[in-house]
Amino acid sequence: MSTAPISRLIPRRPLYRCLNAPRTSIPRSHLRPIPSTRHASTRGRPSFEEINIKELEAAPRNPLDAVEIHRREAARRAYYIRRRNFAAVGLAVSMIIPLIIISVYELPPPKQDSKNSTAQATTSPVSASLIKPERTDARDSANREFQGKPVVIQPGDKLENVEVVPTGTSYVPYFPKTIHLPTSTGPENIGSAAEYALLGLGIRTVSFLSVQVYVVGLYVKTTSLASLQSSLIKHINPSASALIPGEKEALRAALLDPDGSNEIWTRILQRKGPDGVEMALRVVPVRGTDFKHLRDGWMRGVTMRTDEADRRQQQQQRMEREARAEESRIGLPRPVDPSEFADETFGLAMREFKNLFSGRGKAPKGSVLTLTRDSEGVFGVFYQPKGKEGEGQFVHIGEVRDERVSRLVWLLYLGGKNVSSEPARRNVVEGCLGIVERPVGTVEGRVE
Repeated sequence: MSTAPISRLIPRRPLYRCLNAPRTSIPRSHLRPIPSTRHASTRGRPSFEEINIKELEAAPRNPLDAVEIHRREAARRAYYIRRRNFAAVGLAVSMIIPLIIISVYELPPPKQDSKNSTAQATTSPVSASLIKPERTDARDSANREFQGKPVVIQPGDKLENVEVVPTGTSYVPYFPKTIHLPTSTGPENIGSAAEYALLGLGIRTVSFLSVQVYVVGLYVKTTSLASLQSSLIKHINPSASALIPGEKEALRAALLDPDGSNEIWTRILQRKGPDGVEMALRVVPVRGTDFKHLRDGWMRGVTMRTDEADRRQQQQQRMEREARAEESRIGLPRPVDPSEFADETFGLAMREFKNLFSGRGKAPKGSVLTLTRDSEGVFGVFYQPKGKEGEGQFVHIGEVRDERVSRLVWLLYLGGKNVSSEPARRNVVEGCLGIVERPVGTVEGRVE
């Protein structure tokens, strides 16, 4: 009997040859050359990233070879992970490069003649509106187009004898310096209109990409300019009739401060009767939108302002209670007074505001939506659809008589920390500084 070890008696044949299944492996022709920097134990063995995935899937596979199946799955997974990473990098680069180009490179301004340069407005629309520009002999086609695009000023109106202010966007390039709004919605006063002067304008943008939504301009009734002028001057210097440069800087800082601007404009908007200031917000979309989208934006802003007012009032009441408790040395709790916007009447007024824009459909680019506020704080809405010349008449949508609604909508653009359009607020501040440098009562006469 042989004394050889048992291992020598076992045939030196692989296990796959003992089974009735052919062995298949990845052909060498399907592999890419590998670098020679790998470890000695893996030198000559292809990596998962170097396998051609199409040839790998087309190659025959042995369902009984677990090692080969594992390598196939690992190679396939590495291939798709590599594709995902390249796609993510390409997406990020394609988003970042346009932003860099837009922020670094600016479009050159259009060439203008020295005669037409006087038609351009300064940074203060009201102060510019006080000076009548020199009339030029430009042809009508030049007035009706800006950089090859049609000018939308007021549907149905002609551009002759209309002084304009550039908006900064080619979609709605100009805003009129003065507009005329109906004084009443009744049929007996359908032909009467009041003049409003532009105080400032700006573009409303959303998201970090600064997508332009609409251009908004604040107009003040010419007969209310003196009341607004007096309110701004008396806030800085109660005994002055006009502000000097140092006082103008103090007013600018107050109007740009979140708390100071909220206090100033709230005080102005709460004035009623002969001292009330009649104003209008002119909104012109720069892209196709609808009334529901505009309404939702205003509703969110009003809700945030009411919540902020509630927190501010509760904090003030808590500080007053603590002061009284410290003085009397007793800590008896007192009930919290309800907020100004917590009653049922305000809820019904907000429901009326919401219903004004419900079921109105689209608001195409170039259409005009005008929000008005009279001396009693009544909120009104007028709409001018975009149409051909002769169309686009005023359509009165409705009104809300609770003055708190119009006050909160106006504060969305004028007061607080986060306003709907920061360029519009800064432009309005410059317009306010342009009227406070003149004696009270002289601005209205110059506008007319």
